Amino acid sequence: MKSVLITFDQAHYERIIATLDRLNCRGFTYWVQVKGRGSKTGDPHFGSHAWPSMSSAILAVVEDNQVEPLLKVLKRIDDAYQLLGLRAFVSNIEQFI
Repeated sequence: MKSVLITFDQAHYERIIATLDRLNCRGFTYWVQVKGRGSKTGDPHFGSHAWPSMSSAILAVVEDNQVEPLLKVLKRIDDAYQLLGLRAFVSNIEQFI
Protein backbone atom coordinates (compact mmCIF):
# COMPACT_ATOMS: atom_id res chain seq x y z
CA MET A 1 0.00 0.00 0.00
CA LYS A 2 1.04 3.59 -0.60
CA SER A 3 0.13 6.95 0.83
CA VAL A 4 -0.34 9.83 -1.57
CA LEU A 5 -0.15 13.31 -0.04
CA ILE A 6 -1.89 15.76 -2.38
CA THR A 7 -1.50 19.48 -1.69
CA PHE A 8 -3.58 21.77 -3.87
CA ASP A 9 -5.29 25.12 -4.29
CA GLN A 10 -8.78 24.90 -2.79
CA ALA A 11 -10.28 25.44 -6.25
CA HIS A 12 -9.23 21.87 -7.15
CA TYR A 13 -11.24 20.21 -4.36
CA GLU A 14 -14.18 18.92 -6.42
CA ARG A 15 -11.90 17.66 -9.21
CA ILE A 16 -9.70 15.75 -6.79
CA ILE A 17 -12.60 14.19 -4.88
CA ALA A 18 -14.20 13.15 -8.19
CA THR A 19 -10.89 11.63 -9.27
CA LEU A 20 -10.53 9.66 -6.03
CA ASP A 21 -14.11 8.41 -6.40
CA ARG A 22 -13.69 7.45 -10.06
CA LEU A 23 -10.47 5.52 -9.31
CA ASN A 24 -12.04 3.84 -6.25
CA CYS A 25 -9.50 5.41 -3.87
CA ARG A 26 -11.74 5.27 -0.85
CA GLY A 27 -9.62 5.98 2.24
CA PHE A 28 -8.37 9.51 2.75
CA THR A 29 -7.99 12.33 5.25
CA TYR A 30 -8.73 15.91 4.19
CA TRP A 31 -7.32 19.13 5.69
CA VAL A 32 -9.40 22.14 4.63
CA GLN A 33 -6.77 24.85 5.10
CA VAL A 34 -3.04 24.48 4.91
CA LYS A 35 -0.53 27.21 4.18
CA GLY A 36 2.57 26.93 2.06
CA ARG A 37 4.70 27.97 -0.86
CA GLY A 38 5.80 25.86 -3.82
CA SER A 39 9.48 25.07 -4.21
CA LYS A 40 9.84 26.29 -7.81
CA THR A 41 6.96 28.36 -9.12
CA GLY A 42 3.61 29.74 -8.10
CA ASP A 43 2.39 32.22 -5.56
CA PRO A 44 2.44 31.49 -1.82
CA HIS A 45 -0.83 30.30 -0.31
CA PHE A 46 -0.79 32.05 3.08
CA GLY A 47 -4.37 33.27 3.49
CA SER A 48 -3.10 36.79 4.14
CA HIS A 49 -3.98 40.14 2.60
CA ALA A 50 -0.85 40.00 0.45
CA TRP A 51 -1.23 36.30 -0.43
CA PRO A 52 -4.95 35.47 -0.01
CA SER A 53 -5.02 32.04 -1.66
CA MET A 54 -5.33 28.99 0.56
CA SER A 55 -4.37 25.41 -0.03
CA SER A 56 -5.86 22.15 1.14
CA ALA A 57 -4.34 18.71 1.53
CA ILE A 58 -5.52 15.13 1.19
CA LEU A 59 -3.66 12.08 2.42
CA ALA A 60 -5.00 9.06 0.54
CA VAL A 61 -4.02 5.48 1.27
CA VAL A 62 -4.25 3.42 -1.91
CA GLU A 63 -3.27 0.06 -3.35
CA ASP A 64 0.02 0.03 -5.25
CA ASN A 65 -1.75 -0.41 -8.60
CA GLN A 66 -3.84 2.74 -8.02
CA VAL A 67 -0.85 5.08 -7.70
CA GLU A 68 0.05 5.55 -11.37
CA PRO A 69 -3.52 6.17 -12.61
CA LEU A 70 -4.04 8.66 -9.78
CA LEU A 71 -0.80 10.51 -10.49
CA LYS A 72 -1.61 10.70 -14.21
CA VAL A 73 -4.94 12.39 -13.55
CA LEU A 74 -3.44 14.75 -10.96
CA LYS A 75 -0.71 15.71 -13.46
CA ARG A 76 -3.36 16.52 -16.10
CA ILE A 77 -5.20 18.71 -13.58
CA ASP A 78 -1.99 20.51 -12.64
CA ASP A 79 -1.01 21.01 -16.29
CA ALA A 80 -4.44 22.47 -17.11
CA TYR A 81 -4.39 24.91 -14.17
CA GLN A 82 -0.70 25.60 -13.57
CA LEU A 83 -1.19 28.89 -11.75
CA LEU A 84 -3.30 27.28 -9.03
CA GLY A 85 -0.78 24.72 -7.87
CA LEU A 86 -1.02 21.01 -7.14
CA ARG A 87 1.60 18.55 -5.90
CA ALA A 88 1.49 14.86 -5.01
CA PHE A 89 4.00 12.89 -2.93
CA VAL A 90 4.01 9.10 -2.67
CA SER A 91 5.30 7.12 0.33
CA ASN A 92 5.27 3.47 1.35
CA ILE A 93 2.86 2.33 4.04
CA GLU A 94 4.71 -0.14 6.25
CA GLN A 95 1.88 -1.02 8.62
CA PHE A 96 -1.60 0.07 9.57
CA ILE A 97 -4.44 -1.07 11.80
